[in-house]
Amino acid sequence: MRIKALKGDITSLKVDAIVNAANSYGYMGGGVAGAIKARGGIEIEREAISQAPIPIGHAVITRAGLLPCKFVIHASTMENPASLIDVNNVREAVRAALECADENNLKIIAFPGMGTGVGSVPKDKAAKAMVEEIKKFKCGSLQEVVLVGYDNEMVKEFEKNIK
Repeated sequence: MRIKALKGDITSLKVDAIVNAANSYGYMGGGVAGAIKARGGIEIEREAISQAPIPIGHAVITRAGLLPCKFVIHASTMENPASLIDVNNVREAVRAALECADENNLKIIAFPGMGTGVGSVPKDKAAKAMVEEIKKFKCGSLQEVVLVGYDNEMVKEFEKNIK
């Protein structure tokens, strides 16, 4: 499986699915979740909420509304919206998103810096945990994972850990 990092807006990618660092309720407030809902439409949030609760370390898949990707994978990193989390929550959510992608026969998915927004996980720790989980995942259909940083620091941390 290929892993690559790029700087950009995850909501503009034409991949099979983008990953949302979700809360257990499926609410999509600010950060990446807010951007996904703003660009893709409220129906993404409604569909996620209809599948709640999403326990930490689990993931659900929804359609992508108006986004150029096909699906959104909502991987729960926190129970309540805007909670501080631990890097282990990031590991569990990444693993759950990868499993969800494989179960749905997806080939290319993209992750933002999981837990680095309201979860307050330092970017270096999140990137390290994410890449470790991706590298040890035994994939079936999954062929490529794109790690998307909205800023240079996140991209740099992804790149450092991919090597």
